[in-house]
Amino acid sequence: MSEMTDERLMIRETARKFAMQEVLPIANKLDPEKGSIPRELIQKMAELGYFGIVIDEQYGGMGLGAFEYCIITEELARAWMSVSSLLARGNSMLDLPNMSEEWRSRTLPKVVAGELLGAFAMSEPNAGSDIANISTRAVRDGDDYLITGSKYWCTFADGADYIIVMARTSTDTDKATRRHMGLSAFMIEKTRGALPDGVKGSPIPKIGYFGWNTWELAFDGLRVPASSMVSEEGRGFYMASHNLELARAYTAARSIGLARGALEDAMAYSQERQQFKQPISEFQVTRFKIAKMATDIEASRQLLYFVCDEIDKGRRCDKEAAMCKYHAGEMAERVTSEALQIFGGAGYTTLHAVERYWRDARLTKIFDGTSEIQLRIVSDHLLGKPKNN
Repeated sequence: MSEMTDERLMIRETARKFAMQEVLPIANKLDPEKGSIPRELIQKMAELGYFGIVIDEQYGGMGLGAFEYCIITEELARAWMSVSSLLARGNSMLDLPNMSEEWRSRTLPKVVAGELLGAFAMSEPNAGSDIANISTRAVRDGDDYLITGSKYWCTFADGADYIIVMARTSTDTDKATRRHMGLSAFMIEKTRGALPDGVKGSPIPKIGYFGWNTWELAFDGLRVPASSMVSEEGRGFYMASHNLELARAYTAARSIGLARGALEDAMAYSQERQQFKQPISEFQVTRFKIAKMATDIEASRQLLYFVCDEIDKGRRCDKEAAMCKYHAGEMAERVTSEALQIFGGAGYTTLHAVERYWRDARLTKIFDGTSEIQLRIVSDHLLGKPKNN
């Protein structure tokens, strides 16, 4: 396994300082108000190079790997998961294998500078993990496509500079081919702060993941040029599944950051809170809770580091990445809940950040592939796919 080198320690320390000094105060103020992440903070992230961590240096990026990407992600998530989630709005969203050199040279420097951040519209009211059920259509009309359908769970649709929309361009409904063929991806450029012209939408009321809006979008014959297709026609599934191992590691890092934030806050509170004339940190039940929480976090982190190392060495690790995402998500919900318990009644208020960590941790078991999907991936590797599928 790769070591935590001096360079990585410096990267972690820089990210930790930024998270605690710049992000956490804003999170503590804006999350209870359901306020939006300030553009000034996003620009500071760009100046630190955080939108180009894994983008090659020739395009202005850092040219680093999954390990560094996840180190930074954990630190930002410790302050506010929504801010750590901004990292994926840059980085590798447009840096795809089939992109031309002309495309990379033109777009990636803007991504690194924070001038071209995106949103992803794939899920639909009746299509989440079951990509084969996507019904949004893109029909060819001369030099254009007309996109019609509904999308759900499109976070940052208004604040982004473009939206990648997955739509079906093939009428072939054969089950064997639908899952992998017939889907295409379109890049819809737009004005920052608004939805694309001709697209209607409304924010989805969420219990957490504040700082930005998550949208339901309606496309009613939206006309886009054929040149906006960013995948080979009918092969959008492969674009969507590109770098899945990195995406799962990234979500695991967010989970770990949340859990660590809750643990650190619970430790501090337990040493301040007095009951029966002594800090509650003196009671064995509290001490054992904290010890178990710390152990669970470290176990997830070490599995994450292993997966990052495999990714950076170019080795296949889809089973281990699914294990990592599953373990970290389940751990985060458990640890943040225990942290809230240590706070007692104070934890069930918006006066402490622990309730934010708890709410956001619950989401890590759902987005980017539910815990159940990860278990299916792992079990298919171990036992083979079920014969009735």
